[in-house]
Amino acid sequence: MADTQSAPSIAYTRAPFSTWLGIVCLFVLFGLIVLTVIGPSPRTSDYEETRAKKRMEKLKTLHEESQKELTTYAWVDKNKGVARIPIDRAMEVTVADLAQKKPAPAGPIATPAAQTAPAGASPAPAAPQQPGTAQPAQPSAPAGSPAGQGAASPSPATQQSPPAPASPAPATTP
Repeated sequence: MADTQSAPSIAYTRAPFSTWLGIVCLFVLFGLIVLTVIGPSPRTSDYEETRAKKRMEKLKTLHEESQKELTTYAWVDKNKGVARIPIDRAMEVTVADLAQKKPAPAGPIATPAAQTAPAGASPAPAAPQQPGTAQPAQPSAPAGSPAGQGAASPSPATQQSPPAPASPAPATTP
């Protein structure tokens, strides 16, 4: 049998003093490097005050630019003839334009057809007309194109919705 005491003594040998001294010196060197990098940086109240002043100046210039855009006339795209007008004037023009239009009742929202007709199939049958109403003419799609693609849907004012069923009055409880 081999010498059994030699294996544990080899596993637990102490590191020489010079190794420990080298590790401590590395930590001290790292600490000195960190202090030289972080130490001279200005972290006083003056530093924070100057940063706050710069932020306030940037905010002020941004606010001035946005106010200038909202209150002056300018070309957005001169080639296309798109101009920017002051927002107050735009609101006046919009209100005047809406005042000239006659209010129309809101009609039902037209939903697109759920299914498309295969090529060569006959067009969908027309919806039954209610007596006394006129149906608008529907343009037909050219051959080879999907049905309804590119065709304008009739306006909600020309569409008639079926009358809503009367709902019973809610019951009152004492």
